[in-house]
Amino acid sequence: MSSVAMPRIRRTAQNTQFTLPHRINDVQTYPVQSPQGATILIYGHENGVSLLWRGGRRLKPLKKDPPKEKANGASEDAVMIIDSDDDEPPAKLQSTPKFEDRPHFEDVAEETPYPEVIQTLDLTLGTAVLNVAVMPMTPCTAREAAASVAPILGDKIVFAVSCVTSDVFVITLPLTPPSPESKLRPELRADLLAGRAGSGAWGESLVLLGGQTKHSEGLAMNLIKPKSSERQVKSARAVVAACSRQASGALLLWDVPLDPKDKPDRALEPFQTEFLPNPLISISFNPTHTTQLLAVSSHQATRVYDFATSPLPADPDATGPFPSQGSWLVSLYQPFARPSTSRKPILDAVWIAHGRAIFVLLADGMWGIWDVDGASPSASVAAMSSKLKPGVRGAALTSFSVSGYVEGTSTLRSVATQRKESQTGEFAPMTPHARRQATASLSTTATADRLSTVRGGARITALPSNGRMLRDESLVLWVGGQEHVCIIPAVSRFWDSQLRKGAGGGVNLFSGAQPTKMVKLLDLSTGLLGERCCGVSLVVSSFSSDEHLDQDGGLPVEVLIRGESRMVVLRQGEDGPGKKIGTVVDNRRKRLFSKVERSDAIIVHGNGGKTAGSVPYNLSTSKPGTLRLRPFSNGQEDLRGGLNGREDPSQPPSHPSLGLEFMNTLNTAADSSADLSRDLEVEMLDIMGIDQALESMEGSRGSGRKKVFFEQD
Repeated sequence: MSSVAMPRIRRTAQNTQFTLPHRINDVQTYPVQSPQGATILIYGHENGVSLLWRGGRRLKPLKKDPPKEKANGASEDAVMIIDSDDDEPPAKLQSTPKFEDRPHFEDVAEETPYPEVIQTLDLTLGTAVLNVAVMPMTPCTAREAAASVAPILGDKIVFAVSCVTSDVFVITLPLTPPSPESKLRPELRADLLAGRAGSGAWGESLVLLGGQTKHSEGLAMNLIKPKSSERQVKSARAVVAACSRQASGALLLWDVPLDPKDKPDRALEPFQTEFLPNPLISISFNPTHTTQLLAVSSHQATRVYDFATSPLPADPDATGPFPSQGSWLVSLYQPFARPSTSRKPILDAVWIAHGRAIFVLLADGMWGIWDVDGASPSASVAAMSSKLKPGVRGAALTSFSVSGYVEGTSTLRSVATQRKESQTGEFAPMTPHARRQATASLSTTATADRLSTVRGGARITALPSNGRMLRDESLVLWVGGQEHVCIIPAVSRFWDSQLRKGAGGGVNLFSGAQPTKMVKLLDLSTGLLGERCCGVSLVVSSFSSDEHLDQDGGLPVEVLIRGESRMVVLRQGEDGPGKKIGTVVDNRRKRLFSKVERSDAIIVHGNGGKTAGSVPYNLSTSKPGTLRLRPFSNGQEDLRGGLNGREDPSQPPSHPSLGLEFMNTLNTAADSSADLSRDLEVEMLDIMGIDQALESMEGSRGSGRKKVFFEQD
């Protein structure tokens, strides 16, 4: 089993980056915290899936057994011989009792500059895991999840993974991290396959989902709450959706029971299979309408699929809670790549506004919001959901509520822009030949082919609710690479701000208050170390709140940036979201290291900024009104008395100051009040030497030059 990873910390002017050495294919943040307050990260790699508990209360260290005391007179070399001729043969050795893990944690969570990794766990599947899917729900505690969603979420982790072998698994695991004792069990050391996923060594269970012939391109999972009228469904069930390039494109859905008693003994077959004209690049479930699925096709459209609504009349002989075929509710089309006849490729699309609208990201850096359910903060148009009635199918929507471009992505939109930017010189005229060449380059397939190679994506997470109102959401997106990674701290406020700016003319994405603008993340190469960006995700900060977001300008989330062989956790700001620089410095002075860690570094603290009383101080060395030095007759200068006289012979000779005592005089000079009797205009002329330059011009005349005279007042 892997040991606790210690991140490498790198600090830049804009953010703090924590680099973990992991070569991963996909990473997801589990929305339910563990009972001790840790955030769980699930990531797939070339040998299976791993879990990482970050933050919260620490596990107590291993307790060493005290040495046994020897009895009086006993000797280690004593040999005992027992005559067992008449004794019965020894009975069969009893089987080793099953290990029951009971981890113990500290009483309180220790305050540290950043959440530390307290435990990790590797689940070996023997194959590479390509995709990880979790439930699209608001981050909450285990108690809240058990009360509001499903009781199983109070003590179990439920997620799905897809492998390169086209297998899909639904895995359940204890929510509490394993103790150090469980990782040091003798049976795990004796057999390398004892801790393999599915063996039950960690309290996990696996459900295999079959029916695919090619590996999944996208994976999504959601929990379906059983209705009270459904007697045959007693416990919560999970619906897993996967899209692949099987045939021309296929979408498969499985109904998975989560009760251990209903665990199937063989691979589950999908209850719905939809063959598509084109493959999908991503899928995601609606967080509010749990039966709706967002299906994204790169060159065609973004569509909404409802697996619980059948386009055919109900079959009385059908079994199961869901019909055998679902319905396509609405198609959302992206704009054309003008002047060509093809549409712009879609990089990704996600649900926003808690499932009432859709945010889409295009390959040329354009983004837009489709208002499907009338969720716009200041829109008065009819909701698109009015067309989604049982008798209407195939409705379409093309216009965006708001749209814009990510800063710095102009080179993705045209070949002519790239050529113009590559030219040297300040002025590059557009000749008729250059205009025809630019138009021809846009009309060809070169632009479409180039946009098809652009990679990117978007992830969204809901901020935890404080009980008074529905909280906002945060969204992160990336286009092309690490140069264009942006985050929207509050989606609804950003949406409202763009509508207001668009109505008044002129839309600037990167201006305004922190919650209403798009923040571009900089200096990402510091943590990636030259590797390309392969994906992004979000982690909700434990101390996020509206007050911190508004007052301190911090971000309520941390950004997970996936590189080729490392994962970077980026925290925007000096040392965490919602933290002022001065407060952070004071906190570091109080605690630079945890109680467990010891450091041999010499830490020097200042005097807290205490200065002596304010004393008038003059910086002039001669007559008032000028800073030009006068020659001294005796070569002595009174450093103590300022610049208005010579050294007083009645006073003892002054001694030069040693050490850093001159800092006190500088602080005093900075704190002194303004001298209204000084002529600052004359002093500035003397400092810049303008009057000397004018005098030299007055007495000299160059060949072929005009002499300029200035009138004196």
